Amino acid sequence: MKLALDLLLPALCAGCGVAGAACCAACLLDLARPHPAPRGSAGAPVYALAAYEGTARRLVLAYKERGRRDLADPLGRAMAAAVPHLPEARAAPDGTWWLVPAPSRRSASRQRGGAHLLRLARRCAAHLARAGHAAAVAPALWLSSRARDAVGLDRDQRAENLSGRLRLDPRGHPPPGAPVVLLDDVTTTGATIAACTRTLAAGGWEVSAALVLTAAR
Repeated sequence: MKLALDLLLPALCAGCGVAGAACCAACLLDLARPHPAPRGSAGAPVYALAAYEGTARRLVLAYKERGRRDLADPLGRAMAAAVPHLPEARAAPDGTWWLVPAPSRRSASRQRGGAHLLRLARRCAAHLARAGHAAAVAPALWLSSRARDAVGLDRDQRAENLSGRLRLDPRGHPPPGAPVVLLDDVTTTGATIAACTRTLAAGGWEVSAALVLTAAR
């Protein structure tokens, strides 16, 4: 029944509720101004498309927690528009942009209908390709089910939560030594980006930049 209704009824913008698209052009503009986000101990430059508030927050929550998978394409497009222009971000020597999505716990992915950041990274790569940039996704990181939900944890607790539970996934490695761009949805304390950066560095991959949809103030 829901599928039939989805086919018959126009999509509503998750940002403002207007009919016609998953994310209207006006709301998408809120994600069109990438800016440096607090790096903390991340070890790599971090950029956010918007602050975690208002329209941008509604879009992220709708995509991540409320089943709006139709937002993967416009959100991926917004990321793709930013990636080549991040000052420190680099493609591999052959011109390929390697994108590594931050991992989620498998239980969380099941609840969300799949790995939402992997889906987002694939749409980002597709839009980069349409713009003439070679791009590929490397799901190189794996998060143990022993990791807790990070909501409500402070910086030290988040770091402890990830310690020993974030590992390289040999099925998703980028080419040896290729610089990568790390993608995430929200950064709060920077602990996740820091842990991902260290884990990738241990495997020989440099995170040239991290790009997140939103950054908490």
